[in-house]
Amino acid sequence: MAMAEEDPKPLAYIPEIILKKRKVNEAAALRRKEQLELRKLSSKKNKDGFIKLPEEFVREYRAKELDLVKMKHRTKRKRSAIVPSKSQLIFIIRIQCKNDMHPKTRKILYNLGLSRIFSAVFAKANESVLGKLQRVEPYVTYGYPNLKNVRELVYKKGFAKIDKQRVPLTDNNIIEQALGKHGIVCVEDMVYEIANVGPHFKEVISFLWPFELEKPGGGGCLQGKKSSYKDGGDAGNREDDINDLINEMN
Repeated sequence: MAMAEEDPKPLAYIPEIILKKRKVNEAAALRRKEQLELRKLSSKKNKDGFIKLPEEFVREYRAKELDLVKMKHRTKRKRSAIVPSKSQLIFIIRIQCKNDMHPKTRKILYNLGLSRIFSAVFAKANESVLGKLQRVEPYVTYGYPNLKNVRELVYKKGFAKIDKQRVPLTDNNIIEQALGKHGIVCVEDMVYEIANVGPHFKEVISFLWPFELEKPGGGGCLQGKKSSYKDGGDAGNREDDINDLINEMN
């Protein structure tokens, strides 16, 4: 005799509105989980330097556009003579990094030889250089170095630029091979040519690698302010006071 099949238990009735609410809650929970995981991944990658968060891109874009606007305003101002008749030599130090810098600003700094923060160069204060300094003023400071600092910079921090390589000035033969045709055969000849902005100043400066200075100590000559030196900031022309900053960073 066949065993009678048991009747299946009836399914509990769940109102449609409850089912829809469950479905919405489950979908929302999945979205929150995905967003949380994506945020954690983005944050980690951002810290490691791989990608940036969208809001950081927006912030940097706005800062760069503002930097460009300020540069255009600076170029419209009447440029005052920054070099007295006693000196044509200026020493330029880059004092700011490039996070909020417009590409045009970066290009000018690179043209000056200032590709890194706390890099520095000697320059002749002609119209071309003064125009560039006006455009990038918040990122540099400059002034008139004395003979003592010119000599110490070349002897202590001087490197030659040979085939795009940074070569220490440990042998005067290196100098003679590169500059001997101009009558410059040793480090002291280079110092004299730079300090007096001599006829072969350009060749000597092109031969030198940009100086890499030390970060000044806290509470020193740099306070991290982009405002001009005459207004209590770091940037722009320090005139003879540049020597105090050189002493701190050399």
